[in-house]
Amino acid sequence: MDLSENRKKIDDIDSKIVELFKERMAVAKDIACYKKANNLNTLDSSRERALLNRISDLAGTEFEGYARMVYSQIMEVSKSYQHGIIHPDSAFINNINSALDSTPKVFPDRAEVACQGVEGAYSQMAAERVFKVPSIHFCDKFEDVFTAVENGDVRFGILPIENSTAGSVKMTYDLMSKHDFCIVRSIRIKVDHNLLANKGTKIEDIKEVYSHEQAISQCSEFLKTLPGVKITVVKNTALASKLVMESGRKDIAAISSYSCAKLYNLDILKESVQDNGNNYTRFICFEKKLEIYPGADRTSLILTLEHKPGALYQLLSKFYALGINVIKIESRPIPDRNFEFMFYFDIEESVYSDNFKLILSELEYSLEGFKYLGSYSELL
Repeated sequence: MDLSENRKKIDDIDSKIVELFKERMAVAKDIACYKKANNLNTLDSSRERALLNRISDLAGTEFEGYARMVYSQIMEVSKSYQHGIIHPDSAFINNINSALDSTPKVFPDRAEVACQGVEGAYSQMAAERVFKVPSIHFCDKFEDVFTAVENGDVRFGILPIENSTAGSVKMTYDLMSKHDFCIVRSIRIKVDHNLLANKGTKIEDIKEVYSHEQAISQCSEFLKTLPGVKITVVKNTALASKLVMESGRKDIAAISSYSCAKLYNLDILKESVQDNGNNYTRFICFEKKLEIYPGADRTSLILTLEHKPGALYQLLSKFYALGINVIKIESRPIPDRNFEFMFYFDIEESVYSDNFKLILSELEYSLEGFKYLGSYSELL
């Protein structure tokens, strides 16, 4: 047979498979109704194992692996469908719906905002992009920003979460699991690092460079061109500039922003010293209250899975089954549990879609640990 004849056969087979799939889902619905009436769980692990083993036997050696993959996906779709029948409503989803109704339709122009660092910090630039008129409170440590929001000292906090060159800001991720908050915005800031020093300093005079560890990582190639120069980590790039200015010395420099050069009256010895010219840092803006502003199409979650083979694959299958895009996964160790991890997920899906509410409702019931960090839009 030629290619067109084989494709016709495939089309005929697919038609039969779809009809059988619909029949299978109708039976799954009957099972869900029975489970709901008898207060039974959607998940039956022993039944799943037995079914997959049976599929392996039926498929034979050549197709066993492929068949298990297909049926694992079919079972995830079936469980998702059953879950929507058994749990059509949940307190969690009701809270989200309430937040959608009660959140103002326009993001505030004015706000008191906590940022880590000192005047000139990149987090300040992020705050000034998110709000037209921010009243900024500078904090010494990242955790102090979370605390200021939790205590009601400010309404919003802003912290860096990842960089396009150096990767995730792990300190922020570790703190996110410890504090209660809701992300309401994220923003990307173009980061241009410069080598700054006091007036009259020459680059060959430099014996020490101050900066934040992320900036140092982002400028690693440039720093290799300064052999013998000591690298000193400080809490942020703006503080590095401030320390250089206050010292009055001409043998130290800071890796910091152009705005800090003007703010602290420093010379720019070399511009754009970052390794990658397309260097962006992403910041999150968060508050204590659950608010979801119009246009929210990103959601951040912390998920804890069972420590067993295939757990992450099964979780990803749930998103795939509903056509939801996972745009970031970050794993962090769980304290006091050896070699076990929690996962930070960023997903891309409109907060108004039925699939969004279905996946969150299902994850809340099916996972060992589930924490909702907020739904929001990102400013570019």
